[in-house]
Amino acid sequence: MVSFWDGYLWPGIVIVAQCVALIVPLLIAVAYLTLFERKVMAAMMLRRGPNVVGAFGLLQPFADGLKFLVKETVIPAGANKVVFLIAPMLTFVLAMIAWAVIPVSAGVVLSDINVGVLYLFAISSLGVYGIIMAGWASNSRYAFLGALRSSAQMVSYEVSMGFIIITVLLCVGSLNMSKIVEAQRDLWFAIPLFPMFVIFFISTLAETNRHPFDLPEAESELVAGYQIEYSAFAFALFMLGEYANMILMSAFTAILFLGGWLPPLDIAPFNWIPGFVWFAIKIVILLFVFIWVRATLPRYRYDQLMRIGWKFFLPLSLLWVVLTASAIVAFGWYPSKA
Repeated sequence: MVSFWDGYLWPGIVIVAQCVALIVPLLIAVAYLTLFERKVMAAMMLRRGPNVVGAFGLLQPFADGLKFLVKETVIPAGANKVVFLIAPMLTFVLAMIAWAVIPVSAGVVLSDINVGVLYLFAISSLGVYGIIMAGWASNSRYAFLGALRSSAQMVSYEVSMGFIIITVLLCVGSLNMSKIVEAQRDLWFAIPLFPMFVIFFISTLAETNRHPFDLPEAESELVAGYQIEYSAFAFALFMLGEYANMILMSAFTAILFLGGWLPPLDIAPFNWIPGFVWFAIKIVILLFVFIWVRATLPRYRYDQLMRIGWKFFLPLSLLWVVLTASAIVAFGWYPSKA
């Protein structure tokens, strides 16, 4: 007979420890991503950026977090208080639990399920609910308009992202994230599927409401969009969720197209570097492009945003699915076996 310790308590402790080992580095990465963004944008604008709190400003994220914690959370009188407070929590929690299926190295994954891609796509699709709840519960026209914009934007670009993911799955034959990475051991999918790689990355900008597609929180029109009535730690949860989603989408892009934890070449000295380091390097490069785009490009109009998603990205991604399936059926050609 299995004891209570061996059957229930010890496995529970192991799972909690694994979750903590994943979430704590992620939260630290989110904190320093804010500093990284401010430093990179400052360099592009010939400014210094944060450089007062700690050496080279390295303690600035902790100072910002402390400020959010000690400030008063102001809830509008006409707001639905329960939904108003649940919205940022939901956004943050969804950004965290999506990492359960992300393999950071060979065999290093919290839950190596066979439908990892489906799980991740479902979780990312649920993110719009937190934004809609925030816009409705705030009882503000600006917040509500921002939430409507965001919901339409995220749904629009998820369609083309879905077709691009199908293209990759056709080349792999599995929904398991680890198998998708292993299928790119000889050739990263970013090379044969380069147009889809570019479209997918641009779609992640729209999915995370980042510049130049940050229409839901356009300062010139909606002040701050769905976040306008939020303050203190509730606002911080939205920010944490947004930056965690940036890291998540960069990790997802690296897994689908850049070989995940695999090195560029399976030769020395590339294969001396641990897999999780390569994975982190690819994520940082993609995050740099996120910031680079923000500092470089002007914001699109909303009609331009929707036109790109429905009239360009969707037909092209659908065409690429047909071409990839035709190549596999007609010639037995798989990019992973090229």
